[in-house]
Amino acid sequence: MIEKLQDKSRNICVVGMGYVGLPLILEFAKHYSTIGFDINEQLINTLNSNVDPRNEIDPSQFEGVDVKFTSDPEDLIEVGVWIIAVATPITKLKSPDLRPLISASELVAKYMEVDSYIIYESTVFPGCTEEDCLTTLKKHSKLLYPEQFHIAYSPERINPGDRVHTLTNTIKIVSGDSDNTLDFVTQLYESIIEAGVHKATSIKVAEAAKIIENTQRDLNIAFMNELSIIFDLMDIKTQDVLEAAGTKWNFLKFYPGLVGGHCIGVDPYYLTHKSESLGYRPEIILAGRKVNDNLSKHVVKKILSHFKVHQIGTDQAKVLVLGITFKENVSDVRNSKVVDVVQELTNYNVKVEIFDQIVDESALKQHNQLETIDTIGTEYDCVIAAVKHTEFLSYHSDFFKGILNEDAILIDVKNIYNESYAKHYWSL
Repeated sequence: MIEKLQDKSRNICVVGMGYVGLPLILEFAKHYSTIGFDINEQLINTLNSNVDPRNEIDPSQFEGVDVKFTSDPEDLIEVGVWIIAVATPITKLKSPDLRPLISASELVAKYMEVDSYIIYESTVFPGCTEEDCLTTLKKHSKLLYPEQFHIAYSPERINPGDRVHTLTNTIKIVSGDSDNTLDFVTQLYESIIEAGVHKATSIKVAEAAKIIENTQRDLNIAFMNELSIIFDLMDIKTQDVLEAAGTKWNFLKFYPGLVGGHCIGVDPYYLTHKSESLGYRPEIILAGRKVNDNLSKHVVKKILSHFKVHQIGTDQAKVLVLGITFKENVSDVRNSKVVDVVQELTNYNVKVEIFDQIVDESALKQHNQLETIDTIGTEYDCVIAAVKHTEFLSYHSDFFKGILNEDAILIDVKNIYNESYAKHYWSL
């Protein structure tokens, strides 16, 4: 298959042109003939114009590469390698939503040819690739397994907004259903990953390694968030405590904050789902999730308490939110906990204005019925510095004094500023 890919008699198809699939296909397209598939026709049209709507990929990276972007399944011909990189979200009940993954597997099963390799990159619970995905492939394909097709798992490690830790300089975990498959997947990814690969001993091990990366981070942030709540009751600044503790060489430097997005706030539920299906309830992981999921309510509680002390009626209060995306310098608003803060405040009839020039406006309006303002106003009773966009780092104390009312409070969720910026200041 490597030889067929090299002479371009076979294509590599990446299913899912999101944060993971797009940079992956463009890297493979430097060496092989590739097809980038997504069911979103609008997205495909944008990509065919050499534009990444998320602004993660520079237009120059679309030039000089062998790639065809399409939403038409009839274009999926002569594909030897299928890489599935679709989203793996959770339901409202916080259980795995495998529908995108199963749908992508059904598509591949219909069009894959003899001797195809199907590689999954989506984050899943251990066992999902061999149990759910492989079962779907066998059910909807006329090919025999393992005689006529092979499966592998190589978890994505893309960090949106990160220009330092990129696809090619981050070690890639690879695994396969046999030694031969593992050798092929290793050779394939080594052709584009400068940092090299790590061969996992099994597909389940690779799945587990990925799922605990984000779960570990989630737990560490949850610990910081709980400390922040405790220290707030003690009238101690959390950042002062962390700065002091950080002088010890083995102290892990994590910080409190809202935990959203499509990875850290989601992946732990995949692991806990699998664990509970086996009869064990993971207390620590779920406790961490509870703390992080409820932190937005803690922030709102602090704001309402300030309003009450200073006799600011909630139905007359005006709040400015700086940043609505789930992370700094990204346009993605999926599972943004800042949205939770906004919606919680509006439940108390607080007037909330959102300023974010990076956010994907259509996604914000479609999923959360929210809109941003073009220009920051004045006479705010509260400003919430919610996301650490680069633009907000340049805001100075005079800026806040010019837009805040006399007894207004600056809620510095990301610890961008300090107490000199406002008469009333609070941070996690």
